[in-house]
Amino acid sequence: MPRRPGRVALLAMLALAMFAAPTAAQTLRIGMKAAVDGSDPHQSYSPNRNVQMQVYESLIFQDETLRPIPGLAESWRLVDDNIWEFRLRDGVRFHDGTPLTIADIAFSLRRAQAATGLRTYGPALRAITGVETVDARTLLIRTASPTPMITAYLTSLMIVSANAAADAGEEDFNGGRAAIGTGPYRWARFNQGSDVVLERAPHHWAPAEPWQRVIYRFIPNDSARVAALLAGDVEVIDAVPPALYARIRADARSRLVTATSAFNNYMFIDSHRDPSPFVTGADGQPLVPNPLRDRRVRQALSLALNRVALAERAMEGGAEPSGQIAPPGFIGHDPDRPLPAHDPARARALLAEAGYPQGFNLTIHCTSNRFAGDARTCQAIGQMLAAVGIRTQVEALPTAVFFRRAAFGGPDRVPEFSVSLSMFATTTGVATEGMNSLLRSWNPALGHGASNRGRYSDAALDALLATAETELDDRRRDAAMLGAVRRAMDEAAIVPVFFVQSAWGMTRGLTLVPRGDQYTMATGIRRAPQ
Repeated sequence: MPRRPGRVALLAMLALAMFAAPTAAQTLRIGMKAAVDGSDPHQSYSPNRNVQMQVYESLIFQDETLRPIPGLAESWRLVDDNIWEFRLRDGVRFHDGTPLTIADIAFSLRRAQAATGLRTYGPALRAITGVETVDARTLLIRTASPTPMITAYLTSLMIVSANAAADAGEEDFNGGRAAIGTGPYRWARFNQGSDVVLERAPHHWAPAEPWQRVIYRFIPNDSARVAALLAGDVEVIDAVPPALYARIRADARSRLVTATSAFNNYMFIDSHRDPSPFVTGADGQPLVPNPLRDRRVRQALSLALNRVALAERAMEGGAEPSGQIAPPGFIGHDPDRPLPAHDPARARALLAEAGYPQGFNLTIHCTSNRFAGDARTCQAIGQMLAAVGIRTQVEALPTAVFFRRAAFGGPDRVPEFSVSLSMFATTTGVATEGMNSLLRSWNPALGHGASNRGRYSDAALDALLATAETELDDRRRDAAMLGAVRRAMDEAAIVPVFFVQSAWGMTRGLTLVPRGDQYTMATGIRRAPQ
């Protein structure tokens, strides 16, 4: 018969439990679909940024709809057309205890502007020409031309320690030596392909976070991620697919939070080439001219779509129908613009008017594994186009293959596809930034049209975007921005389909503020009031 523990042992066990419970309660475990692959904050990749924004901070933060709010800079003002003044918070320190200086900000800017690789923040920062010190807490940022959206652009510039990051490479950041920021958490451990561990920083200007430790576990399989939540292995999971909503809702210990994200699923259309490689006539021969260059044909593609059915059935309720660049609440959303009609008869009439009464053959390309429902949506769109006379084949590709071919899979490394379904959201959430990347006339020297895979070009749209990018008067700038949105949509430069919904599962005792960028940040997770 086992011996009972004595009084001293019982007291010791009780004391250990008392000390252990708060420690366990202060650990937040998050199951994340995508894997983080680095800690360098000047390389742009959404999963990395999700974690990094808690380690490093920017002069300007973003609220849940990605609108600029005070960050390391508590205030700012326009001094003249090309000079902005920023006032820093008092008492900001890096994780190693050293104070934040304007030299660190200037270093971070130069480093981000010079960063190379597939994904950087260089285009957002290209207008900035220098940083000057006024006093220890006041700096001036000069721009080459009027840049009214600088507050939105600066949200992408995370500040690193000039001392720690000087000459630092990827391994220095991943290993933690150079990963010195001013954020509420510090980079503690990184197991590539497995997890990232953050620990509450000892020096932070804001009230202390409730979590002593945050563990991001990478669980790419959707069912496994939900199972981990229901088993209590993690407290929060992201990217819950609609098919698994019911499992979380059915468990009394968990809850589901959903919100419309800034991620817009849309048709890219080759409106540049004659002929277009995946557009043919009834005889199988390439069509010249390319039908997709005709606005009426592009409008017919849009009218063929039943966006409500796609959102409710193909996406199983995991999307919101879209007819413009930005969702409600985001900068550049046009509240007066209705959802495009589903009008197959009008679509057929426009095709006939454009000279294609019998339609044509088209292959559309899409991803097969980027988000839940992407291939299913693509198949449904193919059927809708066929219903108006566009005989459509669908090719769903693994994400890595799709983006390689979409960007430079054609002859001479030009974009390959005729019509493709893709998804896009800007880090700033501003409609004009999205259009500058997706629809502005392609000009690598100026950083315009970096993601313009249809090579769409419209001088009127370019002029509106240029005004929105440089107009300092708020009213005139907003008018130019909405004018650009209306012009792009009227011309069917791209065809928006739906905004992908974000969904998180969590234990009942927690609350979460949903963000338009789909990030799952510990700084937005709290214990629910009792």
